[in-house]
Amino acid sequence: MSSPSLVWFRRDLRTSDHPAILAAAERSPRALALFVLDDRLLKPSGQPRIEFLHRCLHALNDDIGGRLLVVHGDPVEVVPRIAREIGAGSVHISADYAPYGRRRDEAVEQALGDVELVRSGSPYAVAPGRVLKSDGTRFKVFTPFRNAWLDHGWRAPADTDASTVDWVEPGRGEEIPAVKEKLPDALRLWERFRDERLDDYDKTRDRPDLDATSRMSAFLRWGVLHPRTLLRDCSGTFRSELAWREFYADVLWHRPESARQNLDRRFDRMRHDDDRELFEAWKQGRTGYPIVDAGMRQLLREGFMHNRVRMIVASFLVKDLHLPWWWGARHFMQHLVDGDLASNQHNWQWVAGCGTDAAPFFRVFNPMTQAKKFDPDGAYVRRYAPDSADIEPIVDHAVERRVALDRYQAIKP
Repeated sequence: MSSPSLVWFRRDLRTSDHPAILAAAERSPRALALFVLDDRLLKPSGQPRIEFLHRCLHALNDDIGGRLLVVHGDPVEVVPRIAREIGAGSVHISADYAPYGRRRDEAVEQALGDVELVRSGSPYAVAPGRVLKSDGTRFKVFTPFRNAWLDHGWRAPADTDASTVDWVEPGRGEEIPAVKEKLPDALRLWERFRDERLDDYDKTRDRPDLDATSRMSAFLRWGVLHPRTLLRDCSGTFRSELAWREFYADVLWHRPESARQNLDRRFDRMRHDDDRELFEAWKQGRTGYPIVDAGMRQLLREGFMHNRVRMIVASFLVKDLHLPWWWGARHFMQHLVDGDLASNQHNWQWVAGCGTDAAPFFRVFNPMTQAKKFDPDGAYVRRYAPDSADIEPIVDHAVERRVALDRYQAIKP
């Protein structure tokens, strides 16, 4: 009997349209399914994020007949050990393009020795680093990147499902922690959105009071669905939103230091405050600005926040409270179930004015006018922060806007 393959799942928790499973099947009719609980990724995560991961793992485990091996530990030690134990002829993964993922996979590859680590596919329609200008350099601005990305196109979905390989019985591993509810059928949710709300998406996507967005971001983050599935069914504004996800992954690939540093290094000279009390009020949704408070409480309650409101609360942290963008980015990554390093860090930098395709710093979001425009009847605020109007504002927006602009003037060349 041929040696089994080892399929190491990470941000690809599905069996449909899975190039790594297809590559494993080409090596052997049998495969062991593995997921490693990695403390480097788990420790910074809040409970909603971990709970969603557990729901994804249960769904994948059910799909392959209860044969998912879950092991806690350092992948650099765990993956080679399990490969040796089962006599794996090869280890198969979807390529990871984030800074930690790249370092981890290189270390695992070295530790595997003669056992080949095979990278097939990725969490993206087009792998980061592949879309380049005609002179071979990277794109620094979104719109030309999107146009080149569309011209490049993407592969057809891989023809796989749970029966593509014979999943072997795992040895003893970790029990996946119990969850309160099962993961919904992501494909069915997408099809319902596509059929009922996609046509109006460009008109309604900025309204947090309406059920107008796809809510696909968490499923994309954990690879329950691949973006090719969505791209097959959409065009226009929604396709551009998926292109932003791919653009930011490309930026992080070329500039991995931008996960922690200003992409525009001029902003290293920007003066920030260090007021932990104001930061705590922002985190808890106790600022006295109703739409800011509603967004922050939605984040704590659901592990999600509407995208328009993400921009509003980010602007408030950076330009009203004068606190560093990376404080807010870290809080988001802890709580958002859809928290994606590339998208999160670079969206924060977009708001802060220090990123690629940055919004001009002087465009400071006014939380009152934003609420009137995008939550005109106050339904979103009533849902998440009905008492916020009774809280005294912690800062005066008009005053702090002026302070923010003065600080920006001080760093201009």
